Amino acid sequence: MSSAVVSLKEVFKTYRYGRTYVRALRGVTLSIDRGDIACVVGPSGSGKSTLLNIIAAVDAPDRGEVVVGGVEVHRLKGVELALYRLRKVGYVFQFYNLIPTLTVWENVELPLALAGVPKAERSRRVSQLLEAVGIPHLANRTPDSISSGEQQRVAIARALANTPAVVLMDEPSASLDVENTTKVMELVSKLNKSLGQTFIIATHDPLVARYCRTVFKLRDGQIIGVLRGAELAEVLKE
Repeated sequence: MSSAVVSLKEVFKTYRYGRTYVRALRGVTLSIDRGDIACVVGPSGSGKSTLLNIIAAVDAPDRGEVVVGGVEVHRLKGVELALYRLRKVGYVFQFYNLIPTLTVWENVELPLALAGVPKAERSRRVSQLLEAVGIPHLANRTPDSISSGEQQRVAIARALANTPAVVLMDEPSASLDVENTTKVMELVSKLNKSLGQTFIIATHDPLVARYCRTVFKLRDGQIIGVLRGAELAEVLKE
């Protein structure tokens, strides 16, 4: 039985801007095992964010197969898509996308409320998550009153709320210095080990890639290499 939690087969995506066509993904095929921390690395414009959006069903492939947690995402429509996004995928956006009028607690609670989780269970779960990411003392604060690193932790807790099959992170170091990037990636590593949570991270930062066990190299919308194990360790020494 396959241990893959995410599988893409011959995925293509083209965007049209006026008379210009941009081929963002060109036949991407990949497989990510349950419990992995996988990075997608490549320069700006290589297709990293598009790949995450396809996995999250924020966008749809032109053709190809996308399977996440046993769900054939490319076949979903309407309400099925909304439920998939809510329950199967957690997304930590590059700029966090926290709701500014809600407290930290309420931001983390929101996906649970949308999923119909009873209030008592929501309270228990939010308390657990804030403890897990190290910010229980910030529960009643609003996003604009905490640091970028703390906002990142809130976004991670929110992404974990409904126990998704996979958590996606788009450029997690974009708004952070080296110290806070290290802290966030140490947290990701800890959550991966303690919860068995699968993470897929789009990055161009070698520091972030050091925490990954699988690295997919993306260029011009195509996978040009996959690094694992000893080969990955050797490359990251450089």
